[in-house]
Amino acid sequence: MAVADDIALIKKQEATLVFPTFDEAVAFKIGSAIRERALREDLPVIVDIRTFDRPLFYAAMPGSNASNPDWARRKINVVRRFLKSTYRMVLEQQRPDRSFKVGEGLDIVDYVLAGGGFPITVKGAGVVGVIAVSGLPERQDHGVVVDALCEHLGIDGRNLALPPEEKR
Repeated sequence: MAVADDIALIKKQEATLVFPTFDEAVAFKIGSAIRERALREDLPVIVDIRTFDRPLFYAAMPGSNASNPDWARRKINVVRRFLKSTYRMVLEQQRPDRSFKVGEGLDIVDYVLAGGGFPITVKGAGVVGVIAVSGLPERQDHGVVVDALCEHLGIDGRNLALPPEEKR
């Protein structure tokens, strides 16, 4: 699958994975589902779910490290700024140094091009927050979030899942 195909599929994910409502209970349910998967599959991740005004869910799994929360924070900032998934930004920007172009004025201390941040979009309201996962390769971080959203929203994720990177 070409990069352009991946970008188109991520745009479809973003357009499809929309909540009718989103609150603390929904954040807890999704966060708990990601945590349970991480425990089952021994995924060394952190999960950070928040609206733009406050945190709603956080979990650090065995094997995650002190860098993961900072990576998640910077991913959250990217979603907040651009209102789209961070993996889509990675593919669109094609910047191996993980930084934005100098003209963007976005410091690497606060913004990073790395997959795993996904917008929380509510029908009729737009993007209200972020689900961030950090600890796996970026395409997998992104996939963990998409899988959890598909499951929560009752959507068959087979049509939305990115193929494994080695099959690209």
